[in-house]
Amino acid sequence: MRTTQAGFSAFLRRHSVAAYYVLAFAISWGGILALLGPAGMVMTGATTPPAAGGALLAGPAGAGMILTAVLEGKAGFRELARRLRRWRVGGRWYAVALLTGPLVMLATAAAISLAVPGFYGGFASPGDLWSTVAGALAVGVSVGIFEELGWTGFALPRLRRRHGMLSTGILMGVLWGAWHFPMFAGSADPSGVLPPALIVAVFLFAWLPPYRVLMVWVYDRTGSLSLAMLMHAPISATTLVLSAMASEANGGVAILFPVLGWGAALWVIVGAVGLVQRPSTMAAVASR
Repeated sequence: MRTTQAGFSAFLRRHSVAAYYVLAFAISWGGILALLGPAGMVMTGATTPPAAGGALLAGPAGAGMILTAVLEGKAGFRELARRLRRWRVGGRWYAVALLTGPLVMLATAAAISLAVPGFYGGFASPGDLWSTVAGALAVGVSVGIFEELGWTGFALPRLRRRHGMLSTGILMGVLWGAWHFPMFAGSADPSGVLPPALIVAVFLFAWLPPYRVLMVWVYDRTGSLSLAMLMHAPISATTLVLSAMASEANGGVAILFPVLGWGAALWVIVGAVGLVQRPSTMAAVASR
């Protein structure tokens, strides 16, 4: 029995990242299936019970906590707490974390509004605007905490031991997008021009990978898990607000404009970061 347990523990240590993602998906998607059945894998906003959203969020955090307990015990939780308490990282990193996503999204929304008048509508009253923003911020903060406790708290440091910043970010971003599938599985083109599979794929993978690369970069420079949670929160909040403003009549290729715009802008930023970091990286290599 002890030999079997030791072998299983060694296997988990060798494949901790794969085990983490399998467990995170199993908890999230399995929870939805248990609550709502197969139909629940197509989450439809207001008609989806809050418990389903809770089950989805339980995956990243729960998998991280379980594997930390199994593989590292109290020492692992102390290290996690240390990274959570790391707040003093400099104002510029807070600016990058809090503003990059919203600025890209709002600039894209402004450009789309000029190119496609009526793509975004307003709110019936200032009260509707502020209630939407307040609700979106509450959701964004909650999502940032629960997701990044696992994505950045557990998976990222282990991936960075074997992979570079770009490959780590892309791998995490693709898996991050795939994990969101139930939230976007029901997406469709009102005009019927574009196939649903294309719309879902673009929504999930056009912009999440480059944003995750930037999150990896910020974490590399700060080591702050709390900042990663803050960097996640505004993109979730801004997405909810812009989704509430988008006209239901938008169809055809235009329905993809926002996420394609976000993705293009974020990849440009990733490229700029790569150019800026290259000299310092080369200098570090030369000094070894």
